Amino acid sequence: MIMNRIAGAPISWGVCEVPGWGHQLTPEEVLPEMRQLGLVATEFGPEGFLPAAPEAKAATLREHELSAVGGFVPVVLHDTKHDPLPEIDRELDGFVTAGARTLVLAAATGLNGYDTRPELDTTAWRTLFANLSRITERAAERGISPALHPHVGTVVENREEVERILDGSTVPLCLDTGHLLIGGTDPVELAKAVPERITHTHLKDVDVALADQVRAGEMTYTSAVRDGMYRPLGAGDIDIASIITVLESNGYHGWYTMEQDTILPDEPTDDGPTADVRTSLTFLRDLDL
Repeated sequence: MIMNRIAGAPISWGVCEVPGWGHQLTPEEVLPEMRQLGLVATEFGPEGFLPAAPEAKAATLREHELSAVGGFVPVVLHDTKHDPLPEIDRELDGFVTAGARTLVLAAATGLNGYDTRPELDTTAWRTLFANLSRITERAAERGISPALHPHVGTVVENREEVERILDGSTVPLCLDTGHLLIGGTDPVELAKAVPERITHTHLKDVDVALADQVRAGEMTYTSAVRDGMYRPLGAGDIDIASIITVLESNGYHGWYTMEQDTILPDEPTDDGPTADVRTSLTFLRDLDL
C-alpha cells in the first residue's frame, strides 16, 4: 500500500515562490486542511511560507501533526561566480531540525518565474555538475538525500537536458510527472528506464493540449497553469497508475508528493484547492496499490 507514503505540498493550495503568483494562503489556512484530508506529511513549501528559524519551522508542522518530507529548493548551480553552498547549508539546518530527509533541488536560472530561461554553454554545464557533487556530499554529511528536479523554466527542463544529467552525474532524480511531460520526457518511460535513480516523486496530472502549447512556445507556463493545465490525479492525460506500478515493482520506497500547481486569483470562498486535492486522494485510494 502506498497511502502511508502520500504527502501534500503547499503549491496545491497556490503557495509559490514566484513573485505575483496569485493569492498566497497562510500556513494557518493550508496545514489544517491537509490534516482534515487525512494527509500525515508535507513538503515545506517556498521560502517564507513556514518560519525561517529551524525550530519554529519544525514546531509549526508538529502543531498541525504533519511530518516533514523535505522541500523544493531552487538554486543557481551553473554560474561560476555564485557559490550555492551557503544557501544549501541554511536550508539543511531546517531539514535536519524538522526530520526531513529529501532535498528537492531545482537548477534555477537566476531569473524570476518559469517563463524564460537561458541555454548553458560547456563551462556552465561543468559548473553545474561540480556543484551537484558538492551539494550531494554536503547533504549526505547531514543525513539528507538530494534529488534533482527537472522543472519547466529551469536549466534542466527538456529531454536532452535530463539525459545529460543522467549521463554526466550520479545525482538521484525527483520524478515530477507533470514537469517531465511538459518538458518532453515521457515520465512512464523514464521510470522504466532508470528506476534506480528515482528517490522522490511528485505526482501531477496534466492536460496534454495545454502542455503541448507550452512546449511549442504558444503559451507561457504561468498562463497554462492559470488556465488549469494541472488536473486532479486521474482527470488528466498522464498514466499515474502505470508510473506508480513501475516504481513499486522496482523497489521504490520513497514518498509520493501530490502537486497540482494552481494560481488563486483571490481568497477562496468555498472549498477552493482542497476539492481537487480530495479528488486526487480518492483516485489514489481507488487504485488500491
